[in-house]
Amino acid sequence: MPKISNRGEIMPASPIRKLVPLANKAKQKGIKVYHLNIGQPDLPTPEIGLDAARHLDRKILEYSPSEGILSFREKLVEYYAKFNIQVNADDIIITTGGSEAVLFSFLACLDPGDEIIVPEPAYANYMAFAISAGATIKTLPSSINEGFALPAIDKFEALITERTRGILICNPNNPTGYLYTQKEMNQIRDLVKKYDLFLFSDEVYREFCYTGAPYISAFHLKGIEDHVVLIDSVSKRYSECGIRIGALITKHKELKKNVMKFCQARLSPPLIGQLIAEASLGAPSDYLLDTYNEYVERRKFLIDGINRIPGCYSPIPMGAFYTMAKLPVDDADKFCAWCLEHFEYEGQTVFMAPGSGFYTTPGLGKNEVRLAYVLKKEDLANALIVLSKALESYPGRTI
Repeated sequence: MPKISNRGEIMPASPIRKLVPLANKAKQKGIKVYHLNIGQPDLPTPEIGLDAARHLDRKILEYSPSEGILSFREKLVEYYAKFNIQVNADDIIITTGGSEAVLFSFLACLDPGDEIIVPEPAYANYMAFAISAGATIKTLPSSINEGFALPAIDKFEALITERTRGILICNPNNPTGYLYTQKEMNQIRDLVKKYDLFLFSDEVYREFCYTGAPYISAFHLKGIEDHVVLIDSVSKRYSECGIRIGALITKHKELKKNVMKFCQARLSPPLIGQLIAEASLGAPSDYLLDTYNEYVERRKFLIDGINRIPGCYSPIPMGAFYTMAKLPVDDADKFCAWCLEHFEYEGQTVFMAPGSGFYTTPGLGKNEVRLAYVLKKEDLANALIVLSKALESYPGRTI
């Protein structure tokens, strides 16, 4: 039998999806599974976007330009201006989801052996994309006991070597829900400028900031505009995960030329997805406000519920719709699998993402899970009851 690649061997499995076979088996037994593992909103897609899909009037579903449809990019310029992000259509490349934007930015900026620095816990697929580019992610652990605040900047600087090419942040953060402060962003800016690095900034959750402090985009940082690679997506903003439309935004002209080579190799981003996303930009303001208010309520409900369960703790997330929670278990990977394989309460169980998959430092996140509050409060209430009962029954409970 031919041997697969070393790259494939070391590619990490998604902590968000690797337990799906166990969840499917539980469902086949008739058990209701509450999906807290994945950021798939249950809120409706904007009607204006659905109408664009329903009333598609084309005789040919042709290739779009490799960089994306111009009218869509021009409307995105107007959208970003609402957040004081000043870009033009030529700075924007439409991608097949935010994931392709991360992958293409890594492929265009990093050579094999190059390094990027990422605070952890971090979105698990960043590691997979780095491996695809032959690069290395050097992580800097943040602590649940400190609300996952940015580690001291001198610890960042200590990781910088001659192979360091950039810093990657997600703001608001997935998986922690942390929102970086102006001071923290300024410190990152100063390092980027001092060492001539790229700043990869994943900002797909910008609509979901729950603090009075202003949202700080990487493009708000003065003096490093040509260093910034902004990652975006319509997936969570409009509950359009399945249309796979994202964006890579950069003012670095040579970088854009490099990225375009990869875009041309994959021909074009999804045509129908772009048409739906472009229409969705015209969603009424009430749509985003109602979505925001719903997540505010769900956040409070879930965090209050988690922190009432003996031995559990979650800091209050300030953005996105995730939280990392510490559980009184010996091993969260085993516990999450056990919940799906061996446990049910009144015909129900919970599906959570093990925290270890969001860290690369061995041993970290062993008793943590990521929870997504993307379910209605009635389902969250039931999930919390099931989780509490599971912790009472789990053989590896630590208190």
